[in-house]
Amino acid sequence: MQQASTAVPAGPGAVTTVRQPELLLADYHFDVPLDHKAPEGELIRLYAREVVAAGKSAAERERLPWLLYLQGGPGCGADRPVGRSGWLDRALDEYRVLLLDQRGTGRSTPANRQTLPLRGGPGEQAEYLSHFRADAIVRDCELIRRRLMGDRPWTVLGQSFGGFCAVTYLSHAPEGLDAALIAGGLPAIDPGTDTDAVYRTAYPRMERKTLAHYARYPRDADAVRALVRHLADHEEVLTDGTRLTVPALQQLGFLLGTGDGSHRLHYLLEDAFVPTADGPRLSDAFREQTAAVLSRAATPLYSLLLEPTYAQDGRATDWAAERIRAEFPAFDAGKAVAEDRPVLLTGETVHPWMLDTHAALRPLARTAELLAARTGWGPLYDTERLARNTVPVAAVIYHDDLYVDTGHSLATARAIRGLRTWVTDEFEHDGIRAGGRRVLDRLLRLARDGRDCAGRG
Repeated sequence: MQQASTAVPAGPGAVTTVRQPELLLADYHFDVPLDHKAPEGELIRLYAREVVAAGKSAAERERLPWLLYLQGGPGCGADRPVGRSGWLDRALDEYRVLLLDQRGTGRSTPANRQTLPLRGGPGEQAEYLSHFRADAIVRDCELIRRRLMGDRPWTVLGQSFGGFCAVTYLSHAPEGLDAALIAGGLPAIDPGTDTDAVYRTAYPRMERKTLAHYARYPRDADAVRALVRHLADHEEVLTDGTRLTVPALQQLGFLLGTGDGSHRLHYLLEDAFVPTADGPRLSDAFREQTAAVLSRAATPLYSLLLEPTYAQDGRATDWAAERIRAEFPAFDAGKAVAEDRPVLLTGETVHPWMLDTHAALRPLARTAELLAARTGWGPLYDTERLARNTVPVAAVIYHDDLYVDTGHSLATARAIRGLRTWVTDEFEHDGIRAGGRRVLDRLLRLARDGRDCAGRG
C-alpha cells in the first residue's frame, strides 16, 4: 500500500502528449488519499488532461486562468476532445481547461469488475467505493488546484453529476472557486428530499417523455409492444452478454433525455426484427445497438453509485428506484400490452435485477447489494453555507429535464445566495454539448453579471 507523505498530490508533472489542430493537450497524474480523513493512508492516482488553444504563445498560455470541467455520471470519465468545438471552443477563448477523470474512471485508478477483486471480497469492495462520492471528488479537486495554482481559485464547469459536485464544492471549499457554472446539475439539497423523493418525481417525467416520443413517432408504440410480446416468449441475449428482458428493454427510455435521443430511439426500433428459420428474431443490428445503449461495461460505477449520489440522511438507499416504481403501476409493460396501452419507458434508474441481466455487473452483484444496504451516508451539502454564498454561480436548468427534476433544481437555485439561473426548453439534458458555444457563453455572462451586481452591492 502506498503511503502519503503530504496532503498535496505527488505524481509526475505534465507531459505534452498530442498536438491536435488548434489544440495542445498535456497529461497530468496526481496521487491523492483514498480516504481524505486519513491523508497518510493509501493513495489512488487521478488522471487529468489539460487542453489549451495552440494559437497562443507559451507565455500567454501560462497567464490563462484555469477552468476545471467535471463530467456527468457518476462513474464516467471526462470528455476526450477531438479538435476545437462546442463548449470547449468557447472555454478556450480565455481559459486553460482541465478535464478530470474523477476517481475510478477513465485513466484514473480504475474501479470495475476486473480491478475491484484486487481489493478483496464484496465487503472490502463496498467499503472502498464508499469513498467515491462527490465530497471525495471535491477534496481531490482542491488538492489538484493547490498543486497547479497554489492559493489562486479556479472556475468549475459541472455537467449533470458534475454540477452536483460543484454544489458540494460551494458547500465545503468555496475558497477554491472563482466561479461555478452548472449545466443541468442542480441537485436537491433539502435534507427532507431523500432518494425516494427523487424517484417519485422521476417516474412522471419518464411517462411524459415516453408519451411525447410516441406522439412524434406513433408507430413506435406498436413496435415496443411487439418487442414486449416477443421477449415474453423468447430469451434474447445482446452482443455484450446482457439478457434483454422486458424491464431492460424499457430502459431504452434513457435515450429520451438528450436532444436527438427520440430520433435515435426511433431508428433503433424500426430495425428490431428480421425473419429467420425459427420465425422473427431480434436483428443483430438491433442487439448490437441496444447493447451499446444499455451496457455498463465502461461505466459500472454509474450503477453502483447512482443512488448513493442522492443519499445524505444516513439511511440506506435500498434500491429506491425499484421500490418507488411499484407506486406507478402504469409502468407494468405486460399489463400495458394486454390492455393495448402504450408501454412506458424508464430513464435514469438502477434496479437490482440488473445485477443478473447485465453481464458487466454480475461479478459486482454482492458489492452493489452492500452499497444499497449501507447506512451512515454523510451530508454532501451545507445549506447554511450555501445561503451565505459569495461565489458567482450561474446555472442552466432544462425545462422538464428527464434526469434532474426541474422543481428540485429551482428550489436549490433559490437556496444558494446569488445564483443566477437560465431556464430553457430549447435544450434537453445535453445542452452544454448540443448548444455549441452558446450555453457556456451565456453561463459565463450570467456569472459575471452576478459578480458585478455583488460588487455594486
